[in-house]
Amino acid sequence: MSRPVRVLVAEDQSAVRAGLVLILRSAPDIDVVGEAEDGERAVELARELRPDLVLMDVQMPRLDGVTATRRIVAERLADVLVLTTFDLDEYVFGALRAGAAGFLLKNTEARDLLDAVRTVARGEGIVAPAVTRRLIAEFASAPAPAAVADPAVLADLTPREREVLGCIGEGLPNAAIGLRLDMAEGTVKTHVSRLLAKLGLRSRVQAAVLARELGLR
Repeated sequence: MSRPVRVLVAEDQSAVRAGLVLILRSAPDIDVVGEAEDGERAVELARELRPDLVLMDVQMPRLDGVTATRRIVAERLADVLVLTTFDLDEYVFGALRAGAAGFLLKNTEARDLLDAVRTVARGEGIVAPAVTRRLIAEFASAPAPAAVADPAVLADLTPREREVLGCIGEGLPNAAIGLRLDMAEGTVKTHVSRLLAKLGLRSRVQAAVLARELGLR
């Protein structure tokens, strides 16, 4: 049996944080290893505890969730799944650009929250279904670094990696990509890791946005 997903919950409202912890602890395959009431503490605990995933609120005191996400991702301390009460705002876009694995709304059902944690823990990004299209449209319309916006950035990818990138753009999980391209799921994960490194991207969600920007199918 694989070990539980280790989660750090970062949320400044104590009642909300307690509710999230209660939901997460209801799942036997998820272990809440710490709680943070602000962004600074979230980074500190991520460095100390090395969780698999940080469930991060975007609006917090001392250090906002976007900056905290950027530090945690830059130091490769954990994946970050952002929670917000807003479906579209600068905090969400900032968090995704900072390398968050995805985001969910705070009104997400408990079952969907647990599924999202498991999905991100498997190395797959997730975005709240209700806002996926608007999010990607807004993200894609924002100025991007030339190296990312220019189709020439794909020159270093192998044909297989381009196929995998196109599948990511369609929102397919690794298992579905494996079935479509007739590859083992572990091989898909390897391709995803390599193409992210080659493209200088921090998350699968960023790769999905790039794939859609470039019209990959």
